[in-house]
Amino acid sequence: MDFFATALPALGDAFSLILAPENLMYLVIGVVLGLSIGVFPGLGGIAGLSMLLPFIYGMDPVAGLALMVGLVAVIPTSDTFASVLMGIPGSSASQATVLDGFPLAKKGQAARALSAAFTSSLFGGLFGAAILTVFVLIARPIVLAFGIPELLLLTLFGLSMVGVLAGTSLLKGLIAAGLGMMIGAIGEAPAQGSPRMDMETWYLQDGLALVIVGLGIFAIPEIITLLRQDKPIAKGAVLGNGWRQGMQDWWLNKWLSLRCSFLGVVIGVIPGLGGSVVDWIAYGHTVQTVKDTSDFGKGDIRGVIGPESSNNAKEGGGLVPTLLFGIPGSGSMAVFIGGLILLGYEAGPQMITNDLDITYTIVWSLALANVVGAGLCIFLSGGIARLTAIPFPTLAPFLFMMIAFAAFQSKQTPWDLVALIGVGILGLYMRRFEWPRPAFLIGFVLADQAEVYTYQVTQIANVRLKLKGMEGLMDYLISTTGIILLVIIVVSVYLGAKNKFKLSSVAAEQSTGSKRGPMIFTLMLMAFGALYLQQVIAINIIIDKVFPVTMACITLFFGAVLLLRMRMLPETASIFADTERGEDLNATRTMWATLAWFIGLLAGTLITGFIIALTVFMLVFFRLRAGLSWYRSSALTVMSLTILLIIAGALNRDFPGGLLQEMFKLPWPFT
Repeated sequence: MDFFATALPALGDAFSLILAPENLMYLVIGVVLGLSIGVFPGLGGIAGLSMLLPFIYGMDPVAGLALMVGLVAVIPTSDTFASVLMGIPGSSASQATVLDGFPLAKKGQAARALSAAFTSSLFGGLFGAAILTVFVLIARPIVLAFGIPELLLLTLFGLSMVGVLAGTSLLKGLIAAGLGMMIGAIGEAPAQGSPRMDMETWYLQDGLALVIVGLGIFAIPEIITLLRQDKPIAKGAVLGNGWRQGMQDWWLNKWLSLRCSFLGVVIGVIPGLGGSVVDWIAYGHTVQTVKDTSDFGKGDIRGVIGPESSNNAKEGGGLVPTLLFGIPGSGSMAVFIGGLILLGYEAGPQMITNDLDITYTIVWSLALANVVGAGLCIFLSGGIARLTAIPFPTLAPFLFMMIAFAAFQSKQTPWDLVALIGVGILGLYMRRFEWPRPAFLIGFVLADQAEVYTYQVTQIANVRLKLKGMEGLMDYLISTTGIILLVIIVVSVYLGAKNKFKLSSVAAEQSTGSKRGPMIFTLMLMAFGALYLQQVIAINIIIDKVFPVTMACITLFFGAVLLLRMRMLPETASIFADTERGEDLNATRTMWATLAWFIGLLAGTLITGFIIALTVFMLVFFRLRAGLSWYRSSALTVMSLTILLIIAGALNRDFPGGLLQEMFKLPWPFT
């Protein structure tokens, strides 16, 4: 009763906070940003939130939360444009929508497919928010009973699920998560402050920023891939009629939508699973529960309703482990945790203890953002459809400009762009050889948390052992909750590994790769692991090197096993997947030739500073790469720079300088 007496006022406070005009405005801005980002295939919530992080620092906390929630809530809705109109998954959670959404568009029923998808997304988002509200009420007393050992086990659970369930290879998933944790441990140790793998440079003393890793691993690879396809994102932009019919289709299949929404919430709750499989599970459920399956894959509207209901509901589910335990439910939730920290909040039990009103503000911002997002998607569909017909080389410079500007807000130095391109190259090869990038990102985010919990458990256990002996130690380490969590971890790893081996055998015939490229990339990752181990093992303070040494050893072990399997398996095995052979890429525009444009921007920034280099980069890119006239190239360059300067001026941001700025004192924005 005491809890409900606390919870009810918190609910009222949450409503008053989110309905304040300023916070509503930021929510709508976040929705518009999310809609804009979701239109472009592959960028998704991780890249969108990563771009947003530098700009929320210093904002009013509730306004910043509204901005983030608005963005992350609408992307699972707006990414449907790419799936239906382009036949390209807008994100990992909208892959199944392509199977029936794109055939419907080719039949002239794109409006019907989009309407059914938006209605399903709206229902799924509201269902997820409602379930999250109830779950917070029920789970809060349980969460408060969790101690540090239980939180450490939860962190391990999240990591184990990421490694096992992300991607098509168990070993690749485990190695990717391990590499993420190794890179996440770069910089000063949280215990005694020993420098770790910082290459004796000031830039890495605090480690790599989340915004750099998020944009490099996810945004850069997708931009390079779309540029290499060298064509408009979509071949046509005809929506046709059927907006009302799409809503009627949802109503006729409302129970299917409800079941898939429930599946989305359940899957979202499992750390690391989230968007990687939610749409496929919902699609499989849809096919299994209907009588006539003859039209699936050819344009069955139920093949749109099922996945779209689940992928929005998963956001509510993903917030359960994120808010209650500080364990990201997905890659985008990992970045969301970083945003919470910037706004002065720490996800976990302390949040629902000390900031229950803020917790409910997030929940109901999610619900409201889904309503606003679905409405805007329907209202702006015509304009968005025409946007997808613009050749991507015309849009790419603007996207990269915003990504580079967001990356620069990390430490306000050209080294931010160096780090962005470096991580981007890693992301490109991980994408090419189908290494699970979400596993890498979540490993990176959880590294610090896992090490801190390990350190705290060790220190407290030593104290209890000295004061109360072995009995006191066992009382601290062994609890009913801990045993249950340990059993869940073991069972989850077993079932996930079993399913992964089945998946690998099924996908073996679909591999178009060869041994050479995947093996060389794996060897390079292991070489980095060996160098990392050599560096961290030399640290003098034992407590500061235990965690990175352990992660490096485990990752190298799994890497050795992977290389051994690669030697034994035939080239047709799924472990040798290579998207370079399977995607519609322009063979004359290699990855490095395309990336050279952005490396040129980096070189120019080091010499002349960012603004001058960006002006030259955009003008030349529009003229030579996009093939526009000098007049249109100049106009688009001026328009893009004007938008950037307005944003930077409003946020009081500077731009990094180069050698030119060291020689001459130049006015803003050139310095």
